[in-house]
Amino acid sequence: MGPQDIADELSAELLALPRRDTPAWRAVRRSWSARLKTAPAGTVILAAQALERRTDQPGKWIAYELIRFHGPAFAAIGEGEIEDFVDRVESWYATDAFGTQLSGPLWAEGRISDALVDRWSTSPRMWLRRSALVATVGLNGSLPGRRGDPGRTLPICLRLAGDREDMVEKAVSWALRYLSQRDREAVASFMAEHGDRFCSRVRREVRNKLATGRKNPRA
Repeated sequence: MGPQDIADELSAELLALPRRDTPAWRAVRRSWSARLKTAPAGTVILAAQALERRTDQPGKWIAYELIRFHGPAFAAIGEGEIEDFVDRVESWYATDAFGTQLSGPLWAEGRISDALVDRWSTSPRMWLRRSALVATVGLNGSLPGRRGDPGRTLPICLRLAGDREDMVEKAVSWALRYLSQRDREAVASFMAEHGDRFCSRVRREVRNKLATGRKNPRA
């Protein structure tokens, strides 16, 4: 079965399901991952690319996961394919799946460069700026031993401290809160020095996370 055939059949299965039934969609993806376990890396990558190009924003995560959960495909994908995917990220659905399933884990392995993520963080496109921040979540979630990487995370957060796009502000908070689970002292020191540069929501949510372990502690 060729890449286009895979994309056609997988797409047809997904379209037969309710659009927001994530468990059902993931069950389809897992079934296809099992079927493609021995498929060549190139076949899986091409199938994922074909599927991603035809899928709307809420469904793009299926294509990302096809690669993420196929060892050879994940080992073979490079910056060119990642840049192609990110060009069509235009929603929080796609951004968050892309950052946690592909760009962040690849960044943790040194497979995409700091320079690429830095370029996203300075893009005029809001979704690329959010992609840079969410990539830090995927980065910190993929490092061994639950350690964090403040050296790569905090400069991006600081660069976007003054960005008042709602989706960027939320991602800044998420990036800092997630890092605090791995390196609490780094985030506490960072906020003590730079906290006044962030909006009140970010300051409040990060302060709550540091103090209570929750973004919004119960009264």
